[in-house]
Amino acid sequence: MNPSGVTAVSAETALALYRTMRRIRRVEEAIVERYGEQRMRCPVHLCIGQEAVAAGVCQALEGDDQIVSGHRSHGHYLAKGGDLKAMMAEIYGKASGCSGGKGGSMHLIDRAAGFLGATPIVGGTIAMAVGVALAAKLRGETGIAVAFFGDAAVETGIFHESLNFAATHRLAVLLVCENNLYSVYSPLSVRQPEGRPIVALARGHGITADALDGNDAEAVHVAALDAVESLRAGDGPVFLEFATYRWREHCGPNLDNDIGYRAPEEFEAWLSRCPIATHRARLLNDHRVEEGVLGDLEEDIDKEVRDAFTFAEESAFPPAEEMSTEIYASESR
Repeated sequence: MNPSGVTAVSAETALALYRTMRRIRRVEEAIVERYGEQRMRCPVHLCIGQEAVAAGVCQALEGDDQIVSGHRSHGHYLAKGGDLKAMMAEIYGKASGCSGGKGGSMHLIDRAAGFLGATPIVGGTIAMAVGVALAAKLRGETGIAVAFFGDAAVETGIFHESLNFAATHRLAVLLVCENNLYSVYSPLSVRQPEGRPIVALARGHGITADALDGNDAEAVHVAALDAVESLRAGDGPVFLEFATYRWREHCGPNLDNDIGYRAPEEFEAWLSRCPIATHRARLLNDHRVEEGVLGDLEEDIDKEVRDAFTFAEESAFPPAEEMSTEIYASESR
């Protein structure tokens, strides 16, 4: 696979990557700005700082490819083409939300876009993606399945069971690990043994795997394209580990550097490697995209985000009689 830093994308693709990342960032920033109004009806896990992974991977996918995600799923949902207005309405608990206002930020879904769903159970969606890939194989379908998950998911039993099954049956599933170094407040050093990289776990199951820079959108995209080509050729599952970093607290809109679980120097070092700022500079300098083009794109995104929030705020709440519909058990036992 292509090593991190190797870029081989057109200016058009590079611009599309920027648009996706900038759109995700602006949505998350708007949530930060408005969360204190107490009108959003659920907790939120924001992906500010991690936008390049979602953009780079999803840009490599096709319409019939399907993805699943975990609790930090806004970027994946949007990058795969999920409906922004429906997402914001869901976070506001409105009936027009993508889960009818009942799921909130951690239970997004847009089947029309190939986003099969997000659940907050750590590692749970890995098995879901493997199941989707198995179903596609049994039906003779060509689409691939993708699971996005964090570094803590590799500490679960379902991770190993799923990789073993996927490797045994040579399933077309792309396993994307966003390694942001922390599980809530716990660093890798207290959770995983020193000297054993995460990517080695996948290789131990006989799966093609690589570890790359998750803050370089073009490198992410090139690696994802290579993985997708291998999957479509029937070569079996692929595991990609991307090093990245979340800027905000684990759950919520705030910065949390004051509580001492990560060093200020570490935080500042990752901020200096902002995936969006880095990519914007590359567009201007390497791809010769004009500043005005980026400015117009950014204005369009800002307007779209404002419209989505207006839609969410003006939408109605679900009626009370729907409280017990679309759940596992609709009658009391």
